[in-house]
Amino acid sequence: MIIRRPMLAAVVLLAGLLVQSIAARAQTYPTGPITFVVPFPPGGSIDAILRAMAPKLQERLGKPVLIENRGGGGGVIATTAVAKSPPDGHMVFAAASLFAANPSLFKSLPFDTLKDFQMVHLLFRSPLVLVVNPKLPVKSIPELIALLKQKPGAISYAHSGPGSSLHLNAQLLQAMTGTKMNGVSYRGAPPGLNDVIAGHVDLMFADTGTVVAQIAAGTVRALGVSSTTRVPVVPDTPTIDEAGVPGFDAVGWTMMCVPAATPRPIVDKLHTEMKTVAAMPDIQALMIKLGTIPVDSEPPPALQKFLASEIDRWGDIIQRAGVAKSQ
Repeated sequence: MIIRRPMLAAVVLLAGLLVQSIAARAQTYPTGPITFVVPFPPGGSIDAILRAMAPKLQERLGKPVLIENRGGGGGVIATTAVAKSPPDGHMVFAAASLFAANPSLFKSLPFDTLKDFQMVHLLFRSPLVLVVNPKLPVKSIPELIALLKQKPGAISYAHSGPGSSLHLNAQLLQAMTGTKMNGVSYRGAPPGLNDVIAGHVDLMFADTGTVVAQIAAGTVRALGVSSTTRVPVVPDTPTIDEAGVPGFDAVGWTMMCVPAATPRPIVDKLHTEMKTVAAMPDIQALMIKLGTIPVDSEPPPALQKFLASEIDRWGDIIQRAGVAKSQ
């Protein structure tokens, strides 16, 4: 026992020094610019909300807060970049619900979604709205289903890549109604919406906020929203569930996360600052204007459990939609 006591004392001393080091890093964090990595091109609701939050966070944290758009690869390119970044809180990933869908969409990934990331803050939930080109001869979900059954595979829909919420919503609709459409993939939702407006593609599921103006202008027609409750910015648009597809429920979300080894005090500081800024009236108003649903985020440990449940939920949706795993 006499021999082991110095070793034990050394271990305790090292542990104490490590705790002090972590605490010191949290107190001085951030030491440089913070980059929010968005896995989509500019123009969507995630991008717009984070750009509105950035200057407020910069003021509170005392360092530049930057937005970096890394689209493509079903979100895997951006996710991998953050997973392999230094775990110091200076690179933060804006994880959309695609983050939880990818484990069921890909046979293998260059990261482990649950083990390689630590959740920081749940920003908002994001129901989608199904819109069609006005020239498509349908004005309701039942009329659309009837047309799809009349012309299987002839009607086209735009989406922002395999496994995106836009893609999965369309796949789920087909699976639940026994219909078939032709999917057209785009590098992001905005170019897909442009082609729906131009009539090159017949319809798409779109971020509610990005299409509100087009709905009001009549350049697209809204048939239904993907949530089980109506969305305030399009109050006259029924839910797909109430409009004729009982049980349809596919609401996405955006959650900020960092590499798993990021010290907990840094994670907590990021969570606290994001929660404060997200609760500001102008940010809340912007979220609602963009068709998202603001969330009073739970603390990071609870969000880790939420992510695990969402991986299971989206896995079930993918299975019901019949979307096979890719490479």
